[in-house]
Amino acid sequence: MHFSSPKMVCETKIVADEHDAIPGGTKKDSIMWTSPAPGAALSAAEPKDVRKDAVFIREFELGDQEEVRRIFYEGIMERIPNTAFRGLRQQPHTQLFYALLTVMCFFMTKSVTLTCCAPLFLMGARYYYSWKVIQNYLDCALHTDMADIEAYYMTPTGSCFWVAMLDGRVVGIVAAEGREDDNTVELRRMSVDSRYRGKGIAKALGRRVLEFAVRNNYAAVVLGTTAVKLAAHKLYESLGFRQTGQSEDYRLPGMSRSLLERLFFQIRYSRYRMQLREE
Repeated sequence: MHFSSPKMVCETKIVADEHDAIPGGTKKDSIMWTSPAPGAALSAAEPKDVRKDAVFIREFELGDQEEVRRIFYEGIMERIPNTAFRGLRQQPHTQLFYALLTVMCFFMTKSVTLTCCAPLFLMGARYYYSWKVIQNYLDCALHTDMADIEAYYMTPTGSCFWVAMLDGRVVGIVAAEGREDDNTVELRRMSVDSRYRGKGIAKALGRRVLEFAVRNNYAAVVLGTTAVKLAAHKLYESLGFRQTGQSEDYRLPGMSRSLLERLFFQIRYSRYRMQLREE
């Protein structure tokens, strides 16, 4: 696998709903992305200081560490209620099991009050175990790669970490981790500050990883996600990824796999891949 020189620099403008091409770039590239008004032309000569919606994507710097960890932490914490409640919609067998438990509660207690409280207890247990597992996962991540981004992503050849800047502040993050064993790069840690979503920032960050993979001659870009929201999966598909598999038995770092955890915490792991060239 051949890597381009780190001294090469390329600046590219990306519009959020552009689908036709993946501009090339090196590990040292920066990207300016803007969201123009409908029907408005994007002018390269337009002064930057009047483009209030401009998002600048650049490499991670040590001074970004605190904001990067905050965005990552808040993004993962959002998954607690999503996994506990929204995720139940994707688990018909679990729904049936909870319904049977509720019916059993009525026959065993003959109490309408206790039977009505059973679903609340089950949902409370789901929230607790979602909180517990995801907190353990966060603790693991914040003490490994997210504790030393420079060492995990910036120092190794074939990996990188970027931040999206808006009005001088970090509003989004994404990482690329190279794998020389199968000549692929993994898209990791993508997250956007909840206050700045809906602006196409996540798509621009995703394209930055694709550029990096193309310029560094990787055969494919892969990712794995436990996201429950459909919007996350649509984002990957809009970037050109295709789902290659799903697992209902995925084990997050920090999971104990105890009986109660298996009863009240289920997660679906989806794998995506974008083939860039044939080996």
